[in-house]
Amino acid sequence: MSRHIPRRMIRLTAFATGIFTAGALSAQDFNDAPPNGQGQTPAFEGQTRAPVLPDTALTQEVVVERLENPWAMAELPEGAWLVTEKPGRLRLVGADGALSEPITGLPELDTRKQGGLLDVAVADDFAETRRVWLSFAQPREEGKTSTAVATGTLSQDGTTLEGTKVIWQQNPAWDSTMHYGSVLVFDGEGGLFVTTGERSVIDARPLAQDLTAALGKVVRIDPETGAPMGDPGTPDALPEIWSWGHRNLQGAALGPDGALWTIEHGPKGGDELNRPEAGKNYGWPRATYGIEYAGGPIGEGLTQAEGTEQPVYYWDPVIAPGGMTFYEGAMFPDWQGDALIAGLQAGAIVRLEIADGRVTGEARHLQDLGQRVRDVAVAQDGSIMILTDESQGQMIRITPAE
Repeated sequence: MSRHIPRRMIRLTAFATGIFTAGALSAQDFNDAPPNGQGQTPAFEGQTRAPVLPDTALTQEVVVERLENPWAMAELPEGAWLVTEKPGRLRLVGADGALSEPITGLPELDTRKQGGLLDVAVADDFAETRRVWLSFAQPREEGKTSTAVATGTLSQDGTTLEGTKVIWQQNPAWDSTMHYGSVLVFDGEGGLFVTTGERSVIDARPLAQDLTAALGKVVRIDPETGAPMGDPGTPDALPEIWSWGHRNLQGAALGPDGALWTIEHGPKGGDELNRPEAGKNYGWPRATYGIEYAGGPIGEGLTQAEGTEQPVYYWDPVIAPGGMTFYEGAMFPDWQGDALIAGLQAGAIVRLEIADGRVTGEARHLQDLGQRVRDVAVAQDGSIMILTDESQGQMIRITPAE
């Protein structure tokens, strides 16, 4: 049974460190709050703190409860959903809300810290092929791990992933359990984009700039074989690389313009929205609008560096972005083409209005939800689905208030 959540202003609450509690900042609070990167200035007007969009009254309906840290979801043609749980479970949520037992046949995972089962994707021909793609943290030699991608076919009864095989793995593997990425996006031209993290630790950071390493990159591969389909623009680079200089990309989607858009976590400040193009460098860690968690600059403290691209938009303070999508549907006609972003620290759906490649307005919805929002998707009927990143997480359907 659905219930209407009344709109109200969430009071600003901050720790002495300047890190804000989930759900603490409305869009207006955010625009009024001091940035962590004191003295930094945006590269162009509207690159951050866009005008606040009007709020929208929404209705929430909990579809499924007791999901353990759900991470991602993909809708199937008949209206069911595949949902990943970070501890290593893949579930089927029926159109009636029935939750399956864990689906068997998954690859071996490393579930420590930020690892586990991450994204799930299905192609447009799922009804014929029943093929599923997964990204996950893969255990490697000597306790190291990497981001990896596997594919298999879902059995007719929905209980098993059959013929599962790993088609791509991030190299080099690293002794870290953090910053895996990782989102899967079909490009509509036969390729599969995979986003990766730079593994967080200081020693691995420079590899986001290294074109012989798949850390901190967007890569493009053949979804059937994993063969490289990137376009790094230099002969010595890994051929699967599409773009580089990224920190930890946990959201990506094709926009209304047909291009790939990505969201990445900054450090303390500096979450970014990018529209990455082949063969281009997006800065990390040479240039960032964030600072170290302990305070102080990252590297030389640059926000712009020669040979690097600027983000389309950035946040400071951060929203801690999870998944993202672009709205296309009938239920929210005023939101057509808007970017919807799952805000973990924001505890909200962050909505961006975009025109001519620039952000022109920002809103934050469901701020009194009281949970970290991990993923967001648009259902076939135009409703919005979210997953909350909690030990007792939920799948929630969002519709306009009646």
